[in-house]
Amino acid sequence: METNFIHHQSAHCENGVASNLLKHHGINISEPMIFGIGSGLFFFYFPLLRVNHAPAISYRPMPGFIFNKAAKRLGVKVKRIKFSSPEKAQKALEENLDNNIPTGLQVGVYNLTYFPDEYRFHFNAHNLVVYGKTADKFLISDPVMETVTTLTEKELEKVRFAKGALAPKGHMYYPTYIPKDMDWEKAIKKGIKNTCNDMLAPVPIVGVKAIRVVANQIKKWPVKKGVKVANHYLAQMVRMQEEIGTGGGGFRFIYGAFLQEAAVILKNEELKVLSTEITNIGDMWRDFAINASRVFKNRSNQTDVYNSLSDELMKIADLEEAFFKKLKKAIQ
Repeated sequence: METNFIHHQSAHCENGVASNLLKHHGINISEPMIFGIGSGLFFFYFPLLRVNHAPAISYRPMPGFIFNKAAKRLGVKVKRIKFSSPEKAQKALEENLDNNIPTGLQVGVYNLTYFPDEYRFHFNAHNLVVYGKTADKFLISDPVMETVTTLTEKELEKVRFAKGALAPKGHMYYPTYIPKDMDWEKAIKKGIKNTCNDMLAPVPIVGVKAIRVVANQIKKWPVKKGVKVANHYLAQMVRMQEEIGTGGGGFRFIYGAFLQEAAVILKNEELKVLSTEITNIGDMWRDFAINASRVFKNRSNQTDVYNSLSDELMKIADLEEAFFKKLKKAIQ
């Protein structure tokens, strides 16, 4: 069994799956447009929650939020199901494939056999599409891969029922209704307003304020936790920024591309200017990641490196606060 699904590579898994599934249904929507309408740009810091023995830092909302918000704002209905057993999950997936329905899955990364070893670690919020099955293998469109691939039934079961934080529990999803007409302007504006409100939220665990909290913590980590632990925290932060999807810098680049598309649809030239601004901020996030990696790999020749990284991140926070205030004003 095989659907007539076309694979398109993307920078981030959830955006890519959402874009590819909607393209399959005749909606020509880009990855940046999914990301922008779905309010994918985010920052979250919650030190009480631990991921890989480090404080939880995320540059994206919870798995599924981007596609759900984009779908709702465009009038698309998406069915999502989790399962109590691998057998039920397997049966439901095969029924979809029999009915020519490419299906999105949330999976764990660690046991994805086609991933390079250096990218395989315990992270359960990856997304891919299953678009068919041969006698002994499922046909996989993983949007972060250049070409399609395959997994055996056992391999797919293992990643669908990975254990740990954000355990997918066989989670599968697919569009069930596509409207004939979509209000793109309204959807874009809602997406932008949501992102601005999130990033300017008056709480210390979300948005710009959370970035400032992390910046202050970086100075304290080596004193409170020791250099070894501080460097582990930095390494986890960079991993979440640069390797999980596209993270901090990459998400800013995608958002810049979204604002370019939005500027045309909304006929708003100011969004083009702001597109360049958030792209430049993305470059600064990448510079921060490089400098942080030099510290935890013991390659930095700077003195007082943790204070320097803190100052660097604080400057990013200041620029992002100014950016999101301008963006919010630009669409009012």
